[in-house]
Amino acid sequence: MSDTTEKLTFTYVTYIRSTPDTIWHALTDADLTGRYWGHSNVSDWQVGSSWEHVRADGSGTVDGGGTVLEASPSKRLVMTFPTAGPSKVTFGIEEYREIAQLTVTHEDLAGPGDRDAVAAGWPAVLSNLKSLLETGEVLPQKPWEMLAALKDTSRA
Repeated sequence: MSDTTEKLTFTYVTYIRSTPDTIWHALTDADLTGRYWGHSNVSDWQVGSSWEHVRADGSGTVDGGGTVLEASPSKRLVMTFPTAGPSKVTFGIEEYREIAQLTVTHEDLAGPGDRDAVAAGWPAVLSNLKSLLETGEVLPQKPWEMLAALKDTSRA
């Protein structure tokens, strides 16, 4: 009997007043990811290397990680990602006139629960990234606080 379970995908596109080089740096610099994500993404960002999602609270706690599958500076970063099952995230960066387009595609999600989680998580993280790059400041709420607020309103 074959496995007919369909894996789900989530895609999010945002436009940022920035350059592809600056966005790449923001995706791969541990200090910057710690500011807008609440986790420092730590790696040497070479194909085949591991990366860790380390809490930015100073505890050193690793909340997951994965493997770098592709790294084309200022263009494309692909990595496995810690969800309920093995999944893959692709960051595509393109120039768009005087700004940049960032497309995040999260593939191979195990089910609707994972898809709902990333559908809430990526917009919060990427909004914080956009704010940081455009204004120099992150949003006043942490990404997980935005997720909690979303969950609270969906129960109302």
